[in-house]
Formats: sequence, C-alpha cells, structure tokens
Amino acid sequence: QVQLVESGGGLVQAGGSLRLSCAASGRTFSINTMGWLRQAPGQEREFVAAVTSSGGSTYYADSVKGRFTISRDNAKNTVYLQMNSLKPEDTAVYYCAAEKSPYRVSRRASEYDYWGQGTQVTVSS
Repeated sequence: QVQLVESGGGLVQAGGSLRLSCAASGRTFSINTMGWLRQAPGQEREFVAAVTSSGGSTYYADSVKGRFTISRDNAKNTVYLQMNSLKPEDTAVYYCAAEKSPYRVSRRASEYDYWGQGTQVTVSS
C-alpha cells in the first residue's frame, strides 16, 4: 500500500501563490505517475497536472498551463504543485494521486490507484 499526505493549502487572494506538497510513504517503489486533481463543490474531480516517475515529463490542464508547475523529488518521495496567479475559479479541494501503471499518464481520476485526503485551496476575489 501507498499513503499520500498533502499539505500547503489555505486561503489566498486572487493573484497570489500557494505551494502544495504531497509526501508518499509505504510501497513507493510501486508508483509511477503522480498527479494533482481538484474538485470544486458540485463538480466532478478534474485533472490539474501530472509528472512522470523520473520527473522528466509534465502535463497540465489547459486551465492552469503557464500558472501552475508540478515537480517531484524522488529522494524525498514528494511531489509539489506551485500555483501562481491564482484565480477564484481555482478554489477547490486539491488531491494528490499516484498511479501504478508505467505505461500511461492519467488524466482521469478513475485511473489513479492511490489518493491523499485532500487539501482545501480557497482563492478570494
């Protein structure tokens, strides 16, 4: 099993920045792609960003491209999401997720195998 613990959420004004962290523990050797997904009230969970096992490739939703940066430190088993130029529409619970398959980079929540508990990000206008 793999455990994921997020931190770094909070309340920020529009235009501000936050950095989310996700620490993995347990059978971390079994995970490959790690990603961030978010869920706003009344909406489905949506893909935000993902990074491959080596950290060499990153993927973003169009809505955050150019504003958010995902990275990972495999020595620390940690993935980060740097969020800049935040907008009120970025308000959501942000979830860290990990995938076992080495053959794809998932954008669908259903394809991720492990999940963190989520951290709230609120952007005020």
